[in-house]
Amino acid sequence: MSEEYKGIMVYAEVHNGTIHPVTFELLGKARELANKKGTKVLAALAGYGVKEKAQELIYRGADIVYVTDSEKLKTLDVVAHKSALLKIIEKAKPEAVLIGATNTGRTLAPRVSAYLKTGLTADCTDLFIDDNGNLVQVRPAFSGNIFAHILTKTKPVMSTVRYRTFKPADRDQSRKGEVIDVEMDEIGETGYRVLRKMEREKVNISEAELIISAGRGLKKKEDLEMIRELASLLGATVGASRPLVDDDWISRDHQVGFSGNIVKPKVYIAIGISGSPQHVVGMKDSGTVISINIDPSAPIGEYSDYMIVGDLYEVIPKLIEEIKKLKSQKP
Repeated sequence: MSEEYKGIMVYAEVHNGTIHPVTFELLGKARELANKKGTKVLAALAGYGVKEKAQELIYRGADIVYVTDSEKLKTLDVVAHKSALLKIIEKAKPEAVLIGATNTGRTLAPRVSAYLKTGLTADCTDLFIDDNGNLVQVRPAFSGNIFAHILTKTKPVMSTVRYRTFKPADRDQSRKGEVIDVEMDEIGETGYRVLRKMEREKVNISEAELIISAGRGLKKKEDLEMIRELASLLGATVGASRPLVDDDWISRDHQVGFSGNIVKPKVYIAIGISGSPQHVVGMKDSGTVISINIDPSAPIGEYSDYMIVGDLYEVIPKLIEEIKKLKSQKP
């Protein structure tokens, strides 16, 4: 590796003045990787009115924060943000750049890597330094049936990392760091316009502590109301396996699995879900897993702390009835 490239850089994603939590997860992992390599943690902060957020990134583990604060970055104009991030990378020359595998990250990272003519490994679930000092990127392959270990020969190494994969960095207000301003290049018309902002369904399943997920065991779309009623009684968030999303029974925000969301709730209840590798990769790190399935040999049983073997159309109504009864007895 050329000595020109040093440091592990994290792209700090900011929306409406708030740093996305995936940034803190990446800073925690970057700190671990940097300590192993004996190098620094760098952060790239680009947006409008964001400079005040630099200190928070230092508290969370960054040694140097490169800031581009420009009105041109007020909206998610991907061409403008690409230009800003490229300028930061050009100045900092990091060995690796870590970006959250969010909607924003998945839009921005490929454009940056293509411009730099460097490799990009998407949707990583782990990162580590091997015995030769190389950054190894781990991601599911073949629908989650195997985990590929990938080395990138070009520099900087670029990775997008799934949210809720790593432990967030601890906040240490005693940490000191350096903030460096970076002016972005003049750019003309980018071709992007924000016409209007639409409110999306307010579901953040990745943050939920109790999730009740439904799968192909449901016979028709209307039966989801039974799952929603149970979730409402327990104060849970409704999840779903991919087939229900593909059939347009429920929005993709609710999907748990390889092509959906990674979740780590305290309790995960899987109803009528067989337990395919694609689904399991999204919920395997849950605290307590409870499954309800008519098939005692369903793969989900291997990942369950408790398994109820029975017809969900018999089990769920009785469960709802008992919960209502208990709630009515409360003073």
